[in-house]
This record gives sequence, structure tokens and C-alpha cells, in this order.
Amino acid sequence: MAQKKQETALTGLSDKEVLISREKHGTNLLTPPKRPSMWKLYLEKFRDPVIRILLVAAFFSLVISIIENEYAETIGIFFAIFLATGIGFYFEYDANKKFDLLNAVGEETPVTVIRNGKVREIPRKEIVVGDIVVLNTGEEIPADGILLEAISLQVNESNLTGELMVNKTINEELFDEEATYPSNEVMRGTTVVDGHGIMKVERVGDSTEIGKVARQATEQSEEETPLNIQLTKLAGFIGKIGFTIATLTFIVFTAKDLYSYLNVNEITDWHGWMAIARIVLKYFMMAVTLIVVAVPEGLPMSVTLSLALNMRRMLKTNNLVRKMHACETMGAITVICTDKTGTLTQNLMQVHEAKLDATKADLIAEGISANSTAFLEETGESKKPSGVGNPTEIALLLWLNEQGKNYLELRENAKVINQLTFSTERKYMATLVDSPIQQKKVLYIKGAPEIVMGKCNLSPEELTHYNADLLAYQNKAMRTLGLAYKFIPENSGNDCAELVNEGNMIFLGIVAISDPIRPDVPEAVQKCQSAGIGVKIVTGDTPGTATEIARQIGLWKPEDTDRNRITGVEFAALSDEEALDRVLDLKVMSRARPMDKQRLVQLLQQKGAVVAVTGDGTNDAPALNHAQVGLSMGTGTSVAKEASDITLLDDSFHSIATAVMWGRSLYKNIQRFIVFQLTINLVFSKNEVPCITDASVHDLTEIGALKIPAYETHHTDTETFYKVLSEYNKISN
Repeated sequence: MAQKKQETALTGLSDKEVLISREKHGTNLLTPPKRPSMWKLYLEKFRDPVIRILLVAAFFSLVISIIENEYAETIGIFFAIFLATGIGFYFEYDANKKFDLLNAVGEETPVTVIRNGKVREIPRKEIVVGDIVVLNTGEEIPADGILLEAISLQVNESNLTGELMVNKTINEELFDEEATYPSNEVMRGTTVVDGHGIMKVERVGDSTEIGKVARQATEQSEEETPLNIQLTKLAGFIGKIGFTIATLTFIVFTAKDLYSYLNVNEITDWHGWMAIARIVLKYFMMAVTLIVVAVPEGLPMSVTLSLALNMRRMLKTNNLVRKMHACETMGAITVICTDKTGTLTQNLMQVHEAKLDATKADLIAEGISANSTAFLEETGESKKPSGVGNPTEIALLLWLNEQGKNYLELRENAKVINQLTFSTERKYMATLVDSPIQQKKVLYIKGAPEIVMGKCNLSPEELTHYNADLLAYQNKAMRTLGLAYKFIPENSGNDCAELVNEGNMIFLGIVAISDPIRPDVPEAVQKCQSAGIGVKIVTGDTPGTATEIARQIGLWKPEDTDRNRITGVEFAALSDEEALDRVLDLKVMSRARPMDKQRLVQLLQQKGAVVAVTGDGTNDAPALNHAQVGLSMGTGTSVAKEASDITLLDDSFHSIATAVMWGRSLYKNIQRFIVFQLTINLVFSKNEVPCITDASVHDLTEIGALKIPAYETHHTDTETFYKVLSEYNKISN
């Protein structure tokens, strides 16, 4: 009734005011990220340093071909260039098409608003600043706004802050000072899980918090991949060596022949000058040939094909790679920054343990079913169970379902006489039913254990026992609920609040509820650590919860101290110098905001770390974008997936370990092919030009930038060739 009165009192915007507001503040649409055109996507392939040096070689080869009228070598080089760039373009274009299908979203979701004094539904995209929006359970909040009314309102902010359930209120006395966002504000992209409310829209579209995060997520990051850095060094090295040897060869041989010619001949006419020109041209052609030969034209093809094949292999292991070089970068990462909710955990509240009176199973089942406003959704066998409503109530219903009880049947049979919904002020929910099982009226109550136990007749020993259990659960960052009941005489009143305050209730026990970690996460974390990769949890959840999750996955050790964890507020207060001193030691960052995550990634990169970031929420998007490799979950938000390089289709942290394995094997293969290609080129150069020695081959196989293992070169040229070829075949097979 109160809600209806409030809605009547709020007239909302008129049609004219809507137009003025839209003109002034814009529409409620997020600006989509700019996608490069197909032509630009293809031209980006020519930014590869090896492709560039190959183009230089192609130019010189073309000069020789025109002079000698032999174009086979030139055609071969251009074919290698266009084939390598074409394959790279195709695979990235194909991956982007798959991604677009995965990431399709709409803005036509209906939203209930009050306009012209009437309640009506409009598409989400038509919301404007100043609109009065009615919020109900299960609905996604369409814009940022201030609450005008909040009745038992709880919001799932996991997409934005990482928290599954946040209490919202307009009562300043109940504001949570530690909350990421004020308790009377709601944000676009979050979801109402319980209660209802009314909000006034303050920000729409790109001005919303999620819009600001999305902009950070679409900023172009110029961070080069390790492979690009090393190939740039290799290209520079090859260019310097090739041009140096070619220049020295030209100078030495030209000077030698000119000296010999001039000692026995005098230049008296144009015939003498023509002879000198022929000598100069001869050795100029030799120098150009050396430059062309020095360039490993097969290298771009080998790198591109290796990356493309790895993209396909990784897709089979549930890693959708959007950017080709992310394949090899996964093999070079040294730090993984991971979100908690939905990444390490299942993003589904479940009953961890229920310490209930087993002799009263029927009362417990009826109480959980009737004293609830949540519903379970029908799902297929392969899908994880879910529900609509308060996450803790859904967890109780799921637990009841596992016990073989039909909550809907029990709820329908138990006639509800009166119900008192949960509120943050009372911290309990009560329902009075006419029980067909007990053949009498029964009052069921659930809520904060300390409140519920205060309404029950418990001995000091029982209180001590239950409080010890509660402390143990709280230390593990679990939510706890207390359950109780009492029989109500027929002649008694039906006011739930009065009946609860009378006390004399019978305590049924306590239930511990948690967001359980994914079963494969501890093993995957161990694999990453054994591979020399540091793991850091970065979450918007409380310090206690974050630390406990870190302990459960094997990240937090008994010897760790406060130096190994920090809150977002504390991290923001540190100077860059202070933060740089701690970033490598940090294992847990709690109450982290989107910009805190981004700063952490950038500081780690300043320390020389190659950083991968995992996440599924919009709050993770800036960090995903600025990391060398961003890994989003397949069920994550569109903003998070757009900012990432790889999407984990199975939402499994274990897939990251698989991606690292593929990346490292790819890296090794590329390294060894480079040795193979350079050895062949230099053997050929040695046969063509006497000044190329075994020592030259040895020097090139020890390029520091690539850390290639040196091969023995004291064998004959043929022996060297077959040795390297054999090694390469072993790797390829």
C-alpha cells in the first residue's frame, strides 16, 4: 500500500521534459567500441617487424630481378609476405566473428517508469536523466540513480564490484561506510535480488559508472607482446648484420678487383670506365644478394602458421583467442591477476553445512519452503541450477532440492496466513502458515543467528556451542542463518512481528552458506605457481572473504602477513613509489575498484612482469584491456569480453593453465624454427660468399634477444644443415 501511495505522489517527467533531458544528457546507450575495418585489420599484419624487413628484401630482390630478368626469387618473397599476412588476417577475422555471435546484446529490455503521473513500460534505451524508475526483484537496474524508496532492497553488484548481495537503504543510520558505492545509490548493470524500490535517474549511457569503465576498457593499449619485442630485436639484428656484411663485402671485393685492374691497365677511354663500372656492378649485385639471402623469408610464415594453428588448438580446449599474438604471450606471463566472484568461485551461493535438528526434518522442509520469496528456475541437465530472488534463500531451496524435497509442493500445501519479509532493520523474515503436516498454525522464522537465538529458549551451554560454530563459519567468510519455529494457538493473533517478539521459539539450528570455489581451481593455481607464475586475487569483496578464498585455493600461506594483502582504498592512498615496492609481494587486494585493478596491472608491468588478468565483470574490464593478456569468462559481461584477448568458454580457471602450456610450446617451436631458418640462410651465404664463416653462423644462433640455444658449427655445411633439420622435425612432430 505504501508503495502505491509513493507512486501516486511521484508524477515523473512529462513528455516535454523527457525530450529536454535527452537533448541535454544524451540517450541511455553505451557507445559501442570502434572496430577496425577489414582493410585496416589486414594492414595491421604489416606492422610485424619481420614482415617489414622482408619487404625491404623484396625491394632489393626486385632490383636484381629487373637487371637479370629472373623473377622467381622475388615472386617467392612476395608470396611468403602475402600468404603470412593473409593467414593471420583470416584467423583473427574468423575469431572476431565467433566472438560477436557470443557477445550479442540488446537494449530493448522493458523498464517500468512513472511519466505524466502514470506507470508505464518503456525500452531501457529510452530512459533519461530525471526519470522515476520502479525496481522489482529480478530486474536489471537500467541507469545510475538515487533511491527514493527502498523496501528490503538487496542488489547483486558482482558485475561492477564483485559483491553478490549488497543492502540498499534510504535510512542514513543504516548506511554501510565500507561499501564501494553509497548505500542509497544504485548502478546500471546491477540486479535486484530481493525487495523493491523506486529510483530517480541521475546518469545515463556513457556517463554511468559502467559507461566510464567501458571507456577505459576500449582505450587502445600500446603494450607490446614479448614475441613482438623479440622479433623487433631480431629484425634489427638481421638488418644490421646483413647491411654490414653486404657493405664490407662490396668495399673489400670492389677495392681488390679495382686495385688489380688499375695495376695492369690504364684508363684512356670509355672502355676503361666501362670495365670499372662492370666490376662495381658485379659486387653491388653480390651485396644486394647477401641482403636478400640474410632475410629469413620463411620466418613470418612459420610464426603466423604456428600462431594460427595454436588458435584452433586452444579453441578445442575452450579458449577462444581473438588476438593472435595472445597465444604466445600466454607462454611468457609471469603474473595472473584474477577476480574472485565467478572466476575462482561459482557465483552461486550454496549451503556449505547445515547443523539442523534431524528429528524435525518435516518442519525444517516446510519452514524453508514456505518462509521464502525465492524460486528455482527449470534448467537442463548440463546447466548449473539457478533461481530468482535472494541468493541465500535460493541456496536453501537448492539444498532442500538435494534432500529430495519438492519446495513448490510444500509451499502450495502450506496456506500462508501472514508474512513479514526480511529487512535490514529486523534482520529476520517470518511467515505464519496453516500447516497440513502439523494440523495447526506454525510460525517460521529465519535470519541472523544472533537475532533468532535471542527469540529462543536456549541454555547457556547451547548458546556457547552455537556461538563457537558461528565464529568458525565467520572466520571462513561464510554467511550464516538461524532457523526457528513455534506453534501458534488458534485463538492467537496473526501479527508475525508481535508473535516473534513474544519469544519462546524453538531453535532448529544454523546453516552456513558460501559461494564455493570451483573444484578445479586449487589444482590450476598450483600448476601456475609451479610454472613460476604468481597469482594475485583482486576483488571487490571484503578482506576476510578474499583472504579465506586465497587460503582455500592454496595461495595464502600461514607465513603470509598484512604486507601480502591490501584494500583498494589503502592501495589508492599509496604513492607510485610505495606501491611499486609492494606490488610483487601482494597476494590479495580486497574492496578493489576498477581503477585500482588497472593501476595494479600497470605497476606490475613497470616492475617488468608480463601480466594476464582474468575476470567476468564490468569492473574487470579496464584491467583486462591494459594487461598483456586479458582473459574473460564466456558467461561474463559484454564489456569484459570486449576488453579481453581470450575468452574462456567453459569459465574454468584450469583452462588458463592449458593456455600457458600451449603458449610455451609455441614459443619453443618458433625459437627452434628461427635457428633452422637462419642456419640454412647462412650456410647458403657462406657458399655464395667466402667471407661468411662458421663463426658467423655461430654468432647468429646466439642472438640474445631470442635466447636461442647455440648449435655446434664445426661440422661441414651439409652436416650442419641436416643436424638442424633433424632437430626441427623432432619438434614439429
